[in-house]
Amino acid sequence: MPAADGKSKTVPCACCAGLVFKPALECEGFSFVRCCSCNLVQRNPQPLKEEIITRYKSIYGNNYLSYELENEAAFLKLQLLSLKDAGFDKLEKEIFSRTKEPRILDIGCATGALLDNLRNKGWHVTGVEISPCAEYAVHTRKLDVKNIPLEANNFPDCSFDVVLASHLIEHLNAPSAFLKETFRILKNNGYCFITTPNISGFQARLFASRWRSAIFDHLYLFSAASLSGLLRKTGFKIEKIRTWGGLGAGYAPLWLKKCVDVLAKKLGFGDVMIVRGRKI
Repeated sequence: MPAADGKSKTVPCACCAGLVFKPALECEGFSFVRCCSCNLVQRNPQPLKEEIITRYKSIYGNNYLSYELENEAAFLKLQLLSLKDAGFDKLEKEIFSRTKEPRILDIGCATGALLDNLRNKGWHVTGVEISPCAEYAVHTRKLDVKNIPLEANNFPDCSFDVVLASHLIEHLNAPSAFLKETFRILKNNGYCFITTPNISGFQARLFASRWRSAIFDHLYLFSAASLSGLLRKTGFKIEKIRTWGGLGAGYAPLWLKKCVDVLAKKLGFGDVMIVRGRKI
């Protein structure tokens, strides 16, 4: 994602710090490379962090808020289903049984629809959102949402029982630093749930550079193996990985789409994945 003024830099691989890459996906106007050591797919060179924050705070503006509001019911449904698949409901009961004030943080919480749902279930909720959606979450939903990047909040050590990050990590310059900060602010035996596109899925393999997640704003495209490896390096124990989405709407007859969707979920080659890690 080249910055408006062309500022960018070449960075080592986020998983293994490797410096040798080969072409991976050649998209219209930009491309992805693959680390020759660990196979992580990423944009390189990358824009500076300050350029990305400016982009999300200004360029998206009200258009992004409108988009999120128009789609939040569908997005919330998907988030709740994916969390259920990853065993969140069972863990929720366990956490509620051992603490009087269960605390959850949603990083990249958008309009706060998921936080609102969780608050109604008894969670003490906090959000982080750098886009203009934060203002809506704060003023309309009366949520505690911070409009600054995660690390700028300086949350105390061991603050949260659960940290959620849905469709966020692929946008970050430094996913390793993000996971280290997530690990620090989680309580011992706390859980993180990371949702992101799955480059090892069927759709990614079928469409290659035309894959719907090979887009301008994604700096990393993780596989289940590369994301799990990064979480393990941070100190997390991987407890569950689930994927979903076999074929996008309109790419095949409905009967075929349903069959492929079922197989993708069952066999683990879905278009999107959620990984559950535990702080040990």
